[in-house]
Amino acid sequence: MKLKKIIPELAQSIIEAGFDTNPREIQSSCISKIKSGADLLVISPEDSGKSTTIVIGIIQQLKKAYEEAPRAIVMVSDRDKAFELEEQFKLMGSKTNLRIFTVFDKGDIQYQKDMIYEGLDILIGTPIRINELLSITGIPTTALKILAIDDAEMIFPGKYHTVVYRIAERTKKLQFLFFANKWHEKFEDLTERILKNPVIIRKD
Repeated sequence: MKLKKIIPELAQSIIEAGFDTNPREIQSSCISKIKSGADLLVISPEDSGKSTTIVIGIIQQLKKAYEEAPRAIVMVSDRDKAFELEEQFKLMGSKTNLRIFTVFDKGDIQYQKDMIYEGLDILIGTPIRINELLSITGIPTTALKILAIDDAEMIFPGKYHTVVYRIAERTKKLQFLFFANKWHEKFEDLTERILKNPVIIRKD
């Protein structure tokens, strides 16, 4: 990617991690739009670079640690995906002081709540556990700026989409970044209810 367009700390981490500095198609399409503050709904095949786009976009937006409450929530389908994403954030954010923490089903919920209240910038988690934490006031949303979802087509079926609406209702100014491998019928309701003139990118 064009490293001059992202913060120096992120650019340095990308180079040191050995990532190709030539952008993948999905990164070229999305990074500048994330920087602009636009809501995104992105449909692109598996292994096209969606997760990395989320990581780069959020680090670019947040830049450095600030106060205590999380400013970005990233929802993923399961615990394994959550920890994979955490590793990417730590790798690409290694030159920043951004604080990252992961919550997941069946973990110690009180410990997870305590860690959140110690202060962090980016919270990664599964929809069930994020919903449980919201129910016990375990996630302050006063400073929240970004809600991102990876593999959204796996989260929106069934009851999981209600967690997204719950967060949206609590936060007046929120940037939504939704990435999916394929289209899901519930995305129609999503665009009508909470997305503000979203940029829809389809590479399927």
